[in-house]
Amino acid sequence: MPDEQPRAAAFFDLDKTIIATSSATAFSRGFLAQGLLTKRNVLRTAVAQFLYLVGGADEVQTERLRANLSRTVTGWPVSQVSQIVAETLHEAIDPTVYAEAVTLIQEHHAAGRDVVIVSASGSEIVGPIAAILGADHVVATRMTVVDGLYTGEIDFYAYGENKAQAVRDLADQHGYDLAASYAYSDSITDAPMLGVVGHGFAVNPDRGLRRLAEQNGWEVLTFRRPVPLFEFDREARVTTGALAALAAGALVAWWAVRRHRRRSA
Repeated sequence: MPDEQPRAAAFFDLDKTIIATSSATAFSRGFLAQGLLTKRNVLRTAVAQFLYLVGGADEVQTERLRANLSRTVTGWPVSQVSQIVAETLHEAIDPTVYAEAVTLIQEHHAAGRDVVIVSASGSEIVGPIAAILGADHVVATRMTVVDGLYTGEIDFYAYGENKAQAVRDLADQHGYDLAASYAYSDSITDAPMLGVVGHGFAVNPDRGLRRLAEQNGWEVLTFRRPVPLFEFDREARVTTGALAALAAGALVAWWAVRRHRRRSA
C-alpha cells in the first residue's frame, strides 16, 4: 500500500497578496452611502490607506490603520455592516483581485490542499471575500460586539505572531503537516506566519520582507494583474446570484458558530 501524503494547507494573507488594496477600506463608499461614514471619516480613512499602500505594511503603518478603523466603527451595527459588505462585495473587491493569486488558490485545491485566508481585517469583511474565493477556512480580526454594536475593542487581532499561532492552532485542529504547508504574504509583519510552514513565499514584498526572504531562502513572487473575479466566474459558469448566495451562506454559518462559541464560553 503506497504511503499517504501528509495533509497540508496553503495560508494566504489577503491585503496586497490576494487583492491589490486594503480590504478594510475597500467598502468605504458603501458605508458612506448608508450613513455609517462621514466625508471626514472617508478622508481620514483614505489617508490611512494611502500611507499603508505606499509606505509598506510595517508595524507603525498597520497599527495606524487598525487604530483608525477601530475608532471609526465604534457604535456601528454589525448587521448593517454585514449587509453592506454582502451588497457591495463585487463592486468593492472585483477590480482588485490578483489573477496570479486566484490561479494559485485553484492549484492548491487541485493538489488536495486546504486554502486558508489569514487577514488582519475584520471577520465580517474577510468572511464573504474568502467565500467567493473558495477558501476552506478564515482567520481574521474579531471586534468586540455588545448588543449588536461594535464597542471599538478587539477580541482577537490577527496580526504578527497572532497569525502564526492561529496557523498552528488550525494545524492542530485539522491535522495539517506544517512542514508540507505553504504561506504567502507581502509584509514583514507576517514573517512569523511564513516561518511556521515549510514553504514560505514573499509576494510583492516590502523591503523588510524581501531582505528576510533572501536570508531564509523564501521564493519571491510578483503579482501584477488585478482583474475582476468575474473573469474566473465566467469560466466556471457561476452566476451572480449563486455567488451572492454562497457569500450569504458563509456569513450565516460564521455567525452561527460565533454565537455557539459565545454561549458555550
